[in-house]
Amino acid sequence: MPALKNMRNPAIAAALAVPLLALGLHGCGQPQQGGGGAGPGGGMPAAPVTFITVNSETVQIERDYAGRLYGAREAEVRARVGGILEARLYEEGERVAEGAPLFQIEEAAYRIALQRAEADFADAQAALNQAQREWRRIAGLFEQRAISERERDQALSTRELAEARLAQARAGVAQARLELDYTTVLAPVDGVTGPEAVTPGNLLTPGALLTTVTQTDPIRLRFSIPTEDAESWRRLAETRGTVSAEVRLLLPDGSLYEEPGRIDFVAGTVDPRTGAVQLHAVFANPKDRLAPGALARVRLPVERLESVYLVDPQAVSQGPAGPVVFIIDEQDVAHARPVKLGPIVDGRQVVMNGFEDGDRVVVNGQVALRDGASVQPQARDGRAD
Repeated sequence: MPALKNMRNPAIAAALAVPLLALGLHGCGQPQQGGGGAGPGGGMPAAPVTFITVNSETVQIERDYAGRLYGAREAEVRARVGGILEARLYEEGERVAEGAPLFQIEEAAYRIALQRAEADFADAQAALNQAQREWRRIAGLFEQRAISERERDQALSTRELAEARLAQARAGVAQARLELDYTTVLAPVDGVTGPEAVTPGNLLTPGALLTTVTQTDPIRLRFSIPTEDAESWRRLAETRGTVSAEVRLLLPDGSLYEEPGRIDFVAGTVDPRTGAVQLHAVFANPKDRLAPGALARVRLPVERLESVYLVDPQAVSQGPAGPVVFIIDEQDVAHARPVKLGPIVDGRQVVMNGFEDGDRVVVNGQVALRDGASVQPQARDGRAD
């Protein structure tokens, strides 16, 4: 260890100190090269950051709610007359048009009843014809004062009773014909048929359930939203001048259903159990992509924010007094500015206030940034500034 031993010699140590001191003084007098230069007052070098320029926008806030799909109309198909069920005239689960025949009930007894009613009608018509002839004859004799007033009144009553009987017989014919028509059970609405509830060969009573027909185009979604969201939606609808705000349906894979829907019902009361308001939305369903009974999610616009700003969420830092964002001034100095945050919309953070149009907001490189630090700004689109 000769070198260490020599350092113990005072003469040698003094000789070495002189050139080292000169070298240190020479270094202090020269500017630093590289490293991006020094900050104001000889501080840290300017930090490279990425920024975006913000301008105020109008943002629509949407929220998703769960609901269940129902047919726009769900009709129970029931027998209107009794009798033996002869045949089912449709394939279960197929789409049928309104008025299409679905079942056939034995009609022989109803044909006989119609014939009997028509015979009663003919008898009543003949009785009325006779009463009218008698009335004309009696009326003529009364004018000639050949008969008494009592005989005239009796003939008039006979004619009126015949007229009433004819009207009753006419109604009997209409009833018998209607019941005969009811032996062919028709689809009450356009829609998809359900399974048969009674098989052919069974004896039916009036009102017996045969099947159901569900109208799937359009299809209805029932869902509930919190009371505060319902109030926001109503205010938004009023500003639009309509209460039929457009809504979108989310499919199970997360994509949007191609047909927009509209709100056609809003409950006037709040469910006391859940504190929510029920709404109904109607969607076109021409290809039967939406099935009644399935769960679905609906996207509903609930609020419209005017003159707000959108930034990347990572641009927001948490300061001692709340959220802050770094703004770059004209001298490329970053300043921490407190902001008021709103919701996140489509992956971007809504800033309610704290910005002005044209502000340069740091979106990358702000993690170690301090208030008042000099920066080397680079626009996110690659343009140097």
